[in-house]
This record gives sequence, structure tokens and C-alpha cells, in this order.
Amino acid sequence: MSERLRKLEESGVIVGYTTFVDPKKVGKDITAFINVTIDTSKHYSSFLDHAKSTDEILEIHSVTGTGTHLIKIRTENTSSLERLLSKIQAWSGVVNTTTSIVLTTMKETNKIKITKSK
Repeated sequence: MSERLRKLEESGVIVGYTTFVDPKKVGKDITAFINVTIDTSKHYSSFLDHAKSTDEILEIHSVTGTGTHLIKIRTENTSSLERLLSKIQAWSGVVNTTTSIVLTTMKETNKIKITKSK
């Protein structure tokens, strides 16, 4: 391992390594983004607990604009998406969801360019 990588790991810049799986090759044909609106902050922890424990949910973001949270999901098909939406809509405090199904992904990466410090 290079000295630079070792230093980045030790300083916490690199927090882990991962393998990328082709979702379609494992039967996850649907990618969607769901805007979720939670009615009050008293439901925030409960929402996060549910979302973090749901396998289809890959990302959870607290956002400004439309909704209070944006989540990214991957699931098998539209039937499984519908079941997931019903599950999310039943969570305490969830008052609205708006779903956008991804048709084509042109770029998807976790890479962040690191420039040398001065």
C-alpha cells in the first residue's frame, strides 16, 4: 500500500473499501428516488430507524425544497416498488411521498477527487 493511501486511511479521509454490484444482474431492475414528507420532527427518529433497517433503501438524505427527505431505492420491479411505497407511507409521521423512477443512469459514482493540500 502506498504511503499516501496509508496517510489518508489514518487521517479518516478513506473510511473503507467496497465492491460494486451490477443491480440488474442480481434482479434489482428498478431504481427510484422518493421524496418523503414527515409532518413533525417528533417522527424524525422513528422515520430514520425504519429507513435504515429497510434493505431496498440505499441512501437517505435530509433535504430542503420539496419534502423533508430524499431516499434512493433499488428493487426488483414495479410490484415490489408499490409494496415498498405502501410500507413507507404507513410509517408514523409520513404524510406524503413523491416517486421518480429512473429510466437511464448516465453516471453513478462514489469517487471524490482528492487534491493535494497546500
